[in-house]
Amino acid sequence: MRNLSLRPVALSLLIGLASTGPAFAAGQITFVSQGGSYQEAQTKAILDPAAKLLGITVNQDSIPDAWPAIKAQGATGKPIWDVVDTPTSNCLRGGREGLLEKLDFSKLPNAAAMPEQYRTPYSVAYEFYSTVIGYNKKTLKKVPQSWADFWNVKAFPGTRALRNDPQTVLEAALLADGVPRDKLYPLDVDRAFKKLQQIKPDITVWWTSGGQSAQLLHDGEVDMEMIWNGRASAVQKDNPDVAFTYNDGILQNTQLCVLKNAPNLPTAIQFVNAAVSPELQANLPLYIDYGPGNPAAFKTGKITAKRASELPSSPENAAKQALMSEEWWASEPGVQAKARWLKFMQ
Repeated sequence: MRNLSLRPVALSLLIGLASTGPAFAAGQITFVSQGGSYQEAQTKAILDPAAKLLGITVNQDSIPDAWPAIKAQGATGKPIWDVVDTPTSNCLRGGREGLLEKLDFSKLPNAAAMPEQYRTPYSVAYEFYSTVIGYNKKTLKKVPQSWADFWNVKAFPGTRALRNDPQTVLEAALLADGVPRDKLYPLDVDRAFKKLQQIKPDITVWWTSGGQSAQLLHDGEVDMEMIWNGRASAVQKDNPDVAFTYNDGILQNTQLCVLKNAPNLPTAIQFVNAAVSPELQANLPLYIDYGPGNPAAFKTGKITAKRASELPSSPENAAKQALMSEEWWASEPGVQAKARWLKFMQ
């Protein structure tokens, strides 16, 4: 998941969960996201407008990783959260473990109208971001436009950085090896690691946080690297020599899910439907460089053609990328690939 600046989660969410019951009146929900500038942007774009539209109060909290608290609250049978914005893998895992509500999409017409690959039985896409190739135009004679270019150290000389995490890196390796974007899954793990061995000696830095990746590119420590689009665009505003491409990007999203036995369940469902409506989704790019989860947002007239060209989930940019399969990463082969990664990095 992207690294974001975070305010601390309220201690009451993690302490004494067993004795905490649903204390909220009808007409309000508790919404949880990842904090920082991202949560500030969605508050203006989606949360406040949804609250006004539905005539409810949206209480908020933030936490870097919601999964431990989802498990802890689920164990009590009396959660204190209603709706959580979290990586799709958490939604799949939570649904399978009986911690999340299975969604009735007949009550969520906005979600039901979205592409099937943008939802799970327990969640629906909320916002999109991408893992892309960022580079320095000034220091490179030729700039990379694909992972095949990135891997081609002779034709594209320069210092490189990759993320120290198998998710997206294995996908990039397979794309570099010629696997078509729509044929990535199930990942050929052996082939991916073989391709990674090829470039491993040429990787200057294996970064571990979004802030580190941005600093590497900003300060010219590397000429090209894997980076999240939001981080790359932020660097670009400060350093005009930096650019990135959505070609061969890996499109990812966070999703909205509802806790099992949520204290304000009917209101929570109403809120999710409103939050993924095209009109409110179209507000998000006004405040941050992430794309709406609902592609119908691009048809509202709120997002200009220029702004759409900058966003990861616009139809034009989405067509240049591979959609990550969180389903595969949550499966046994995905778990094994993560274990193998630790050995690869030793």
